[in-house]
Amino acid sequence: MTNLIALLSGLIFGLGLILGGMANPAKVLAFLDVAGAWDPSLALVMAGAAGVASLAFTAARRRDRSYLGAKMQIPASRLIDKRLVLGSLAFGIGWGMAGICPGPALVLLGSGSAKGMVFVGAMLLGMGVFAMLEKGRAGRRSGPVQTGDAQPVDRPDDSRARRKTGNE
Repeated sequence: MTNLIALLSGLIFGLGLILGGMANPAKVLAFLDVAGAWDPSLALVMAGAAGVASLAFTAARRRDRSYLGAKMQIPASRLIDKRLVLGSLAFGIGWGMAGICPGPALVLLGSGSAKGMVFVGAMLLGMGVFAMLEKGRAGRRSGPVQTGDAQPVDRPDDSRARRKTGNE
């Protein structure tokens, strides 16, 4: 049942991206071109999405479990750090260059768009590079790896060391 709800949610989200014009890179680039031929229509789409999301998050914060029984996992941290700012800048620069962000990229990929295929390929490559950098960064740290407000996770080399010494 959970997978069916996830599929339906994804289809509704993708349909919303198509109907709202967010899957059209030319429309997105026209929206981002505030100094040129600016098209403000996507601001209404974004405002509507922000309104729906704020209502959903308000309702979700009042619950311990989702309607399907899964534990709610809402980040508690409001920390704005260097990693968040740099990640946001990278996202914004990529969005401004291509007129595509990850959600619409998947819609474009599903439609067979060459731009969508190139973007998703580059996105997956970027995710792979990030994962390798994080693995190296975690290896240089002492103690458990922590990201944001997530629970500490043991590094693989820590667990081997504990097994060898018997300290758990």
